[in-house]
Amino acid sequence: MSEPVTVRILDREFLIACTPEERPGLIAAAAYLDGKMREMRSRSSALGMDRIAVLAGLNIAHELLNQQRSSASREDQLAQDLRSLKSRLDAAFPGSLQ
Repeated sequence: MSEPVTVRILDREFLIACTPEERPGLIAAAAYLDGKMREMRSRSSALGMDRIAVLAGLNIAHELLNQQRSSASREDQLAQDLRSLKSRLDAAFPGSLQ
């Protein structure tokens, strides 16, 4: 069941419906977005709210994509290491791990 949660982003309040399980994540996401938008605003006070939101969104998307690439690279390396370890174990103990 959804319930309204008030979050504050760049001095504006937004009422957003979410489940009780989603509430902590929503609050954390709103705080993160607020921080990014404040960071954008501090770089140039001449920026409008729309531009601040777009720049913050682009920065967050860039961070997410970099983390996804990094995670995929670590997963690939782990899979390669596991295959190498299995090959060495197979060579050291032929037939016993089958």
